[in-house]
Amino acid sequence: MHKSFSQLIRKFAPFMSLFIMALFLSIASPYFLTVNNLFNIGLQMAVVAIMAIGQMMVIISAGIDLSVGSVMAMSGIGTTMLLVEGMPIFPAILIGLLIGALLGSLAGVLIAWGRIPPFIATLGIMGIARGAALLVSGAVSVTGLPDRFNLIAQYRVFGVIPLPVIFVIVLAVIFHVVLTKTVFGRHIFAIGNNPDAARLSGVEVAKRLFSLYIINGILCGFAGILLASRLSTGQPEAGRGIELDVIAACVIGGASLSGGAGTILGAMIGALIMGILRNGCNLLDISEFWQQIAIGSIIIIAVFADQYQKYKKERA
Repeated sequence: MHKSFSQLIRKFAPFMSLFIMALFLSIASPYFLTVNNLFNIGLQMAVVAIMAIGQMMVIISAGIDLSVGSVMAMSGIGTTMLLVEGMPIFPAILIGLLIGALLGSLAGVLIAWGRIPPFIATLGIMGIARGAALLVSGAVSVTGLPDRFNLIAQYRVFGVIPLPVIFVIVLAVIFHVVLTKTVFGRHIFAIGNNPDAARLSGVEVAKRLFSLYIINGILCGFAGILLASRLSTGQPEAGRGIELDVIAACVIGGASLSGGAGTILGAMIGALIMGILRNGCNLLDISEFWQQIAIGSIIIIAVFADQYQKYKKERA
């Protein structure tokens, strides 16, 4: 009975945290519950949410990706530079996604066949991608983007709902189905729980990890393209430090850094909590430095809770 109650509390903790945070901010600020502000939160959290989908799957496989912000920046810079040179929007976006896929495949090769720990491999790629973004752009922002490209992230469906929010919902549904209803999803969970047992069961662990990091790279690339569209500029410094928000969203949403646990819904709730936290701090005029302290503290608390539950389970 106690075990079931503990599991129930852990399952619904992100929802309760979201409710409490929203309730507090609705009382503390008269601007929080306005329609415009709520959709602005959705627009601002869309980039984190899209990357959290890929990061959640990586964490479920017992990995981690520290390069998400740099990959996002490189894809955004690549796309915007091609657009400024006159390339049509659709091919430029495809190449931006391809940049994300190539960087993701590099991570996949290093981790799956090079046997380099995900932390080290993606830390190296973080430096490579950021340096490449600064190098090709000359460390300056790319401006003069076509209005049609800017509309991708700035258009509002029915004049209210930001298009990136629709993208987030569609991607969340697709990857929820992938994780819960496909062989690929079951293999990801199996690898996260015990890669040796998965290998002995016939799972091609290396190929699955390779595919997973490519998917993650594509999602980061798409996030970078959306951010460039929203800001109407390509920025080589875009996404610096955003990996903290992305990992925090996954951990808050119930992911275990030990692998084998997590849901796409949890990643979405975690991203929404991060969006509301930043929006609330801005509404209450709280320094961004305190925001960083709060996010770091949340990650530590969430990981501690996960490790404590794992310790109790092992003792039992």
